[in-house]
Amino acid sequence: MGKIRVMDEGLANKIAAGEVVEKTMNVVKELVENSIDAKSDEISIFLTDSGVKEIEVRDNGIGMDEEDAKMAFLRHATSKLKDLDDLFYIESLGFRGEALPSIASVSNIVLKTCNGNVGTLLTLTGGKDMKISRCDLQQGTTIVVSDLFYNTPVRLKYLKNLYVELANIVDYINKMALSYPHIKFLLMNNEKTIFKTDGNGDLLKVIYEIYGGDITKKMVEISGENDDYYVSGYISYPEITKGNRGAITTLVNGRVIKNNELNRVIIDCYHTYIPKGKFPIIVMNIDVDPILVDINIHPTKMDIKFSKMDTLKELVCQLIEKKLKELVLIPSAVVRNQFSVSDVKSQISSSFHEEEGDIPTYEEVKLNFDIGEENSSYSIEEDQDIFIEDAKNIECYRIKEMIPKGIVYSTYIIAENEDGMYIIDQHAAAERINYEKVLKSLKEKIMIVDLLVPIRIELSTKEFLILRQHLDLLAQYGFLAEEFGIQTIVIRSHPNWIPSDIADECIRKVVDIVASKEEFDFDLFVWKMTATMACRMSVKANDYLAYDDQEFLLNELRKCDNPFTCPHGRPTIITYTKYDLEKLFKRSLD
Repeated sequence: MGKIRVMDEGLANKIAAGEVVEKTMNVVKELVENSIDAKSDEISIFLTDSGVKEIEVRDNGIGMDEEDAKMAFLRHATSKLKDLDDLFYIESLGFRGEALPSIASVSNIVLKTCNGNVGTLLTLTGGKDMKISRCDLQQGTTIVVSDLFYNTPVRLKYLKNLYVELANIVDYINKMALSYPHIKFLLMNNEKTIFKTDGNGDLLKVIYEIYGGDITKKMVEISGENDDYYVSGYISYPEITKGNRGAITTLVNGRVIKNNELNRVIIDCYHTYIPKGKFPIIVMNIDVDPILVDINIHPTKMDIKFSKMDTLKELVCQLIEKKLKELVLIPSAVVRNQFSVSDVKSQISSSFHEEEGDIPTYEEVKLNFDIGEENSSYSIEEDQDIFIEDAKNIECYRIKEMIPKGIVYSTYIIAENEDGMYIIDQHAAAERINYEKVLKSLKEKIMIVDLLVPIRIELSTKEFLILRQHLDLLAQYGFLAEEFGIQTIVIRSHPNWIPSDIADECIRKVVDIVASKEEFDFDLFVWKMTATMACRMSVKANDYLAYDDQEFLLNELRKCDNPFTCPHGRPTIITYTKYDLEKLFKRSLD
């Protein structure tokens, strides 16, 4: 007898469940996506013990009749695809027909559904023993998944603790609410409301429900299109950052995706605006003809392939970089509380005597917002003008002229103008000025300075082999290098923008940058080299600056394309507005 045989259907479903259902969030994801595909505008998720004990999802969608309810739990049964051509034009969230049978194989299922004509009640135990009966005629579908992984103890053992499982579910529902602001979502765990939206279609209101009022004030709308893509959404001010990429929400035709290449493009747009290791808050929806994307490349359907990625990158960069260049990005020195999704209401309530009517509403937070108009501008405080009111009335420079008043700690310049008081980090400001000066020099014809005594640099074998590939690149930027024996090079000249007193240190740093990467990244090389040169050329903390030098530094900073951060993303300048000062000294009690 042959050794090869067809798997039992139950075994096949358990194997499929290993790919589709790894944690409670995956179950919630598949059920919520089915509800959205069923044209629901109200979806409620009820969890018991973070979904480990029970997950219930209710919707008011089109429902199913008895035959469809039975077919839904057969492997590869789906209403989303009819033939091969449909695979290349997928508009629904689900399409494979694997999720429900996979979930059913590792749990107990109770399904109640009605399409308006007949109500069907279906039960399954471990994907078997299907029982069907009639039920009430409430439009929509309710599905209860209980005792998840009861028959796969290894998978149950490796579930995270209840808090982590709940956090994953909350994060997913947050992203779905951002993707579908017109759908009313409710999430409860152990009879406590965790998250809800009213489904009025206002994306900014959903952002408020997730991140709170202070962050919502620092979100800016973007929108634009080209021949292939339409991109819209909100981006955060550079001063609002997170410690991981989790706050970058990218949506394609309403589908939450995780595409590393697209995330990298978004993060690169904030290059030099935020420090390394910090990430902006982004909500970006991309509308595209389904034929230009492939979503059938990952079991969870979270990744996606774009057939015209270059045009998408160009559009995303154009929108984000243009918006950042329109904004005045001087952060206020006054530290205000920022509320998280878990504690926003409790913290606000305690500040307002626990009276629900006194809790600031979204409408109050949004009072200074005027989202609908092109060239719109917002304000953080009534008297604090941090945005450009009208793009047509932009000053010659984005920072008004500042008058230096002194230096504290031999590092921070104190200055003022009619808008308030400013504190400038002299080293960060000088870094930004020199960074842009060096970048400009690289774009122009480079003048070469020959070294009287060439600099000899010894390298490891690996570094030497890498560097030898890029000698022509060094020459392009004015560093003329030659091989000099085994594992050694000599530098005979350098560009004239490097001061002679730090030439040796700068050259060795540039060589280290080139030799440290096996896969050479041209843009990263230019940034690192330029930032390194700017740092070496700049005045340091504790260096003495005369009044004329302070004045020159502030005027040069105002002329920069981005005067608000140094090349490494640290702020160059912060402000106390007149309003902030009056509040601190109790002159204003508003």
